[in-house]
Parts: sequence; C-alpha cells; structure tokens
Amino acid sequence: MPTHAFDDSNITWNRLGDYLHLHYSILDVDEKNGIADVLFKFAANEKIVLHRHLAHNNTFVVQGEHRLYKPDGTLKEIRPVGSMTSSPPSDEPHREGGGDQVVIIAFSIRGNGVLYQLLDEDLNQIGSISMQDLIAIKNAG
Repeated sequence: MPTHAFDDSNITWNRLGDYLHLHYSILDVDEKNGIADVLFKFAANEKIVLHRHLAHNNTFVVQGEHRLYKPDGTLKEIRPVGSMTSSPPSDEPHREGGGDQVVIIAFSIRGNGVLYQLLDEDLNQIGSISMQDLIAIKNAG
C-alpha cells in the first residue's frame, strides 16, 4: 500500500512563544460554542513543554506519530497517523512530541476559560492558554 505525505506548505505556522518544537495554526474559533480547531506541529524526536489539558480535546493525527510522555520523560502512549482520540479534561501533566518525523495533529478543543496550563519541571504553573487567547490570536491574524 503506498504512503502519502501531507503537504503543509500552504499553512501559515506560528511558533508558540519561545518553544522551539511547537508550532500552531488556528483554523477556526467558534466563540459562541467554545470550540477552537487548531493544527499543532511538533518536531521529530523532541518533546514540548509540560502541560495539562483543562478542556476536552478531540485529536486526529494527520502526519507522523503523536507521542505522549509522562512528566519524567518516559513514553506513555503512541498515536499513529490516522488515529482519532477524544480526551476529557485531566489534571495529569504530560508532554507531547513527534516520533521519527514531524507530527501534525488536528485538535478540536472544546471549553471556555483556561484550556491548557503550562508547567515547569516542578509542576508549577508558568503560563496558560485560554479560549480568549485563541480568539485574540485568530482575530489579530
């Protein structure tokens, strides 16, 4: 069976702050219903910032392998290309990243208020991403 590469050359990628291995593209924000559709791109063989998901996330792996890691860095789960996952909010912190190639994941984020807490190595909150943040970014673009 032939494999196909996803061409993301027409997508405008933005880097999230100073995080080198984390890029995003906001596709749509439905403010009324509290739904944001965002593409995330994680570098191959790298891990993004430790965080918690405080909102419901539906994900679809468009390209590559979506890897999830425990706070200590051990591999927790691998989601292959084409997999769909529905995840409720959770207090469990984790990291995410790509496998042997860049991973691109479509996230449909459902919630209002703070959606993600960004954490340091000691699990202290160092930042957050809210629905209002996504709305402001989308409206500015």
